[in-house]
Order: sequence, then structure tokens, then C-alpha cells
Amino acid sequence: MYFDYSRNIRLDPDEGKFTHQLEKVVEEAYKLQELCSQLFLYESSVLFRADSVTSERPSEYYGDRRTLISASSVDSFVSAHSEVADISDFDEFLETSVDLQHLALYQTGLKQFESGSIPFRILRTETMNCQSDIEFLAKVHCLRLGFQYLLEKEDARTWFANAGGQLLNDILWFAERDPKDCLAAYDNLLDYVNDQKNWKQMEEELQGRGVKCLSFYDVVLDFILLDAFDDLENPPSSVLAVVQNRWLSSGFKETALATAVWSVLKAKRQMLKFPDGFIAHFYGVSEHLSPVLAWGFLGPNEQLKQVCLFFKDEVLGFLRDIFNFGIVRYTRVEDLAADIAQIAEERYDRACQRLSL
Repeated sequence: MYFDYSRNIRLDPDEGKFTHQLEKVVEEAYKLQELCSQLFLYESSVLFRADSVTSERPSEYYGDRRTLISASSVDSFVSAHSEVADISDFDEFLETSVDLQHLALYQTGLKQFESGSIPFRILRTETMNCQSDIEFLAKVHCLRLGFQYLLEKEDARTWFANAGGQLLNDILWFAERDPKDCLAAYDNLLDYVNDQKNWKQMEEELQGRGVKCLSFYDVVLDFILLDAFDDLENPPSSVLAVVQNRWLSSGFKETALATAVWSVLKAKRQMLKFPDGFIAHFYGVSEHLSPVLAWGFLGPNEQLKQVCLFFKDEVLGFLRDIFNFGIVRYTRVEDLAADIAQIAEERYDRACQRLSL
């Protein structure tokens, strides 16, 4: 896999200056967060001590820098602050305290954002628990680099390919479906993707769907998995009418739902520019998996529904983990790639244990 930033839209000088100033505001907000923590949260604060007029506490993240606060300055601050806002206004800043200057890789992402060269398809800032669109996009840039570095290693590519196949196998077996045809379609998809001669055609196809880069994040996580979850949260009204009809038997509902999915995929196949391209191979897998997931999320089978919800939560959990400053290291590409691999293995093991029950 690879990605290309050559087709990006760049910011003009005024917009670049604005984003740079906004970055400075974010940095000052983190500093304000640390000061507020020292004032109002730490037990060593003068506010919690009646026998002292000063409080000194080293910051966990800011090295040797210390803040000395007098009782009079505390009184002045509290008095002034009470007139304009409640202390709960600072809640959004108190989740974490990270010295972003020490995260060298993340800083490259911010610089890439300033240059206006981080393309994206969908902003998923809230979904990934990011504080701002700038943070989300800078992290996307870093994750593209991390996945690229990781998947340059053959053993990592093999692990991800095998893990995907095993999860497909386990989900279909749990739903009492024979996984043979689905796994054959999955192998065909992998063969197509691993052939570099297909990458140019694949890039053209996916760009038509709004995918900006051929990276694991953009294609597998964002375009395939997250879009699938979005679609299942907002199914067509005709599908809901079938699965929610209490006069129809479960068997009839499941058959009708599967038929509807197959019909939609067949119609989409006929409109493809490349009948043997990436999307066609992806549809080959979807023909076997999508009816099962649709029935699991929308149907009355509670056991299958719980498994499908668990799978969704694990995927979202993996994504939120790798977007989290406190869980992965945005210091170097090598560090980030190693953390991605470790979290992927942990999530995969947990999913396998759950599906084997």
C-alpha cells in the first residue's frame, strides 16, 4: 500500500497564517489546563491546605518547570473567575495533559496541516475523540505513515491478512454460515491488492469514491469498515419495514433481507467502470458477509446481534486507541507502528476469544 499527497489543495498565505495562530491557541490551552489542574484538582494545592500560603507541584509532563502560587493570587483568580464563568467550563480541557512539543511525529503532522497537504474524505473528529479537526487530520497524517512503515514488513502484512480471514471465518461460523465461499472471495481480493500492477487502477476507482490515499487507514478502516457501520446505523426504510414487521416469520425476514442486499450489490456491479477491479472484488466478499451483518444488527437474533455489536465496538476501540495520545506514541514513525501492531494483536485476540465462546 502507498499514499500520495501530490493532488492536495493548498491553503493561501492568509489561511496558513490563521492555522498557525490557531495552533498557538491550542498550545496555550494545554498550558492553561495544567495551571487549572494545579489550582483546583491536586490535593497539594493551597486551596486544600489551611496551614500553608503557597503550593508547589512539578508537572508530570512538563519536566522541571514548576509553578509557585501565592494565597493572594489564588484569591484574586477565584474572585475574578467567579464573575465570568463556572469552573465546569474547564472540563473539556481536563481530560489529559500532554506536552505536544515532545511528540516529534505529531509536530510533523501539524506542519503538514499548515501546508494544506493532508487530504481527507470524511472528518471523524468526534468519533475518534479528538479535540479539534486539526488534531484529527494531523493524526491521520501520522497514522498513514505508521501503517505504511508497518506494512512494508512482510510478516506484518501476512498477520493482518490472516487476522482478517480468521475474523470472517469466525463471524460466519457463529452465524451458522459456511465461510468457504467468502474466504475464497477474500483470497481473491488479497491477490488483487498485492499485485502492484493493479494499484493505479485501484487508485482511480477509490478516488472516484472520495478516498484520497491508498493507505490501510483510508481504504480498510475508513472506507470499508466505518462506512459499513454508518450504513447499518441508517438502513433504508424498505429494509426496516421488513425486519420490523411482526407478522412475518424470522426465516422469511432473513431471506428477504439477504435478497435485498444481493439485489443492491448486483445493481452496483453493473455500474462499475472496472468489472474486475478492487470494488468488484470487495463486492465479492460483501455478498457473503453483508447479509449476515445486516441480519445481526437489524434482526431479532440477540446472540448474533451481541456478537456483531462486539465486533463493531472492537473496531471502533482499536481506532480510538491509535488516535489516543495516552495509548500510542506520536514520537517517531517506528514507535507509532510498533504500538499499532501491539494494539491490533490485543484487539484481535480478544475478538477471537469472544467469537469462540
